[in-house]
Amino acid sequence: MMPYTAEISRTNPSCFLFLIDQSGSMQDVMDPTNLRAMDSPMVVDGRTYTHTASGKTKAQGVADAINRLLQNLVIKCAKSEGVRDYYEVGVIGYGGDNTAYKVGPAFSGALVGREVVPIGEIADSPARIEERSKKVDDGAGGLVDQKIKFPIWFDPVAVGGTPMSQAMTKARDVLSDWVARHPASFPPIVINITDGEWTDSDPTPAAESVKALSTDDGNVLVFNIHISANQGASIEFPDDESRLGDQYARFLFNLSSPLPSYMQSIARQEGLQVSELSRGFAFNADMVGLIRFIDIGTRPSNLR
Repeated sequence: MMPYTAEISRTNPSCFLFLIDQSGSMQDVMDPTNLRAMDSPMVVDGRTYTHTASGKTKAQGVADAINRLLQNLVIKCAKSEGVRDYYEVGVIGYGGDNTAYKVGPAFSGALVGREVVPIGEIADSPARIEERSKKVDDGAGGLVDQKIKFPIWFDPVAVGGTPMSQAMTKARDVLSDWVARHPASFPPIVINITDGEWTDSDPTPAAESVKALSTDDGNVLVFNIHISANQGASIEFPDDESRLGDQYARFLFNLSSPLPSYMQSIARQEGLQVSELSRGFAFNADMVGLIRFIDIGTRPSNLR
């Protein structure tokens, strides 16, 4: 059997683990040029989004993207009898100062302290519901604001340094247990979202230990997203580090897993240029790129 083709079901769920940079630089405001792109409707996984993000910090942008993903997963798993536990999801934050790094579960509300949570329980346990505005078609060629309910499970935090090695070590510990309990499942996917270089130690050994974990369907996938406060073209799913002018971006590219073939197909359907050598990495991602990357990286290959 080809790897990364296992059927995802309630008896064989899959797992997403997000590692979120919560360092002080995440307080920076995202590039206004990139933010304006969110004023136009964007279709993600069959749903249209428009969100004006003017003045939003990177931490706020990432929090919105994670909360939107969780909401989409809940919708994807909702059936007539309720939300089916096709997925388990964890969010690990990492930040804090050099003398007291903080690496651990980052859910808010009733899920505080939980490392990996079934999607059905996530559906039942938002920390709160906020009222947001989105722009919708007014039927006459224009856009009007519409009030929507937006559930919050994860809040923005930005303080101190970037203990990425410790975050990868935490991911290894969490997923070692998970794959032992789910040997036949589609392998977990780790998505690390960061805006800067680590401040503890080289995360390569820890990241490689994560990628060495496996189920019968393949090795754990580690993807990396570099988000930026600067103008400049974003690069999604590159297949060659020479396209990356930044040394740290090249490092994260090499830290990232190759993109499975089914994700390559999804990326092509979204109009992205990918090859068999493409990796799960995005450089200089803006909000549109961040959401699109997370969407492609979390679509199932075989959901029942």
